[in-house]
Amino acid sequence: MAPSGSRSIKRSCQTVLYWIPVIFITLIVAWSYYAYVVQLCIESIDNIGQKIVYLLAYHVVFILFTWAYWQTIFTKPMNPLKEFHLSYSDKELLEREDRGESQQEILRRIAKDLPIYTRTMSGAIRFCDRCQLVKPDRCHHCSVCDKCILKMDHHCPWVNNCVGFSNYKFFMLFLAYSLLYCIFITATDLQYFIKFWTNGLPDTQAKFHIMFLFFAASMFSVSLASLFVYHCWLVCKNRSTLEAVRAPAFRHGADKNGFSLGLSKNFRQVFGDEMRYWPFPVYSSLGDGCSFPTCLVNQDPEQPTSPGHNPPPNKTHQFPAKPLRESQSRLLNSAPSWTENGGFNPNLSFHVQILVQP
Repeated sequence: MAPSGSRSIKRSCQTVLYWIPVIFITLIVAWSYYAYVVQLCIESIDNIGQKIVYLLAYHVVFILFTWAYWQTIFTKPMNPLKEFHLSYSDKELLEREDRGESQQEILRRIAKDLPIYTRTMSGAIRFCDRCQLVKPDRCHHCSVCDKCILKMDHHCPWVNNCVGFSNYKFFMLFLAYSLLYCIFITATDLQYFIKFWTNGLPDTQAKFHIMFLFFAASMFSVSLASLFVYHCWLVCKNRSTLEAVRAPAFRHGADKNGFSLGLSKNFRQVFGDEMRYWPFPVYSSLGDGCSFPTCLVNQDPEQPTSPGHNPPPNKTHQFPAKPLRESQSRLLNSAPSWTENGGFNPNLSFHVQILVQP
């Protein structure tokens, strides 16, 4: 068999395997719908008013949960813009250079007009050999998707997708509504679960659905609660899962709080400015994913140490180099500014300058 045919079969098998966790979750949710709506509400609950309230509340949560899950799965991760990709001439120039320092000189020349502030831990320009591009801040290459993902958080097998800039809000809502879904089922099923053990339920198949529904919902609630709380903490700190494991490196060194703008601004960067869109899985995040406002917690060692001294104009340019969207500009310029601890800091500036490499 031709090598190309073998690779095609391998990719097809991998595609099928990657969808197995999603299919598993879908089957669990479909069964839970049948068990709750048919076996519990219709077959087991006698009070008509209680039955109507349970069904209405359940379907509201169910719709929001499935909507958020769908959006998380089928929203394509955003990739870096063409400005970050190497031109044909730059690729040839880079390939001809054998020495790492010479290659870094080429990459520094390419990156000097891009809104890039993070570096590798060794201080080098972050470059992706696979995609042949200079990585934007917070961008990482996903080995499963085989592409660079903007503000990559992690690759989630349960949604068969990369969680990043384009769908992180949807992922947060998916966690929130799936947790609410499980808690609602556990709370409303509890009294009938107790009746199961006290022989208060008719001896039908409904009693077994009610028992397993309670066990499944309560177990999923525990795991989802820990995951949801962790990601809420990440949103408050303006970090991704990857950045929580390894702090992003700047010119002055690694800084875990480099992208944090304070609790309110961190939250709005993910969920947007307009409150009416926060509960719904519709896109409302701020920014373009290629550039991010940053607060220098530790001063860049190449910047002047004198608090009243400004760097010479010919040595700096404004970050980011390309204009921000109006929503992101509001995020940067809105006042007052709040620190991580919730206190007002009148001296905190979110206009960051990058020293141009010579």
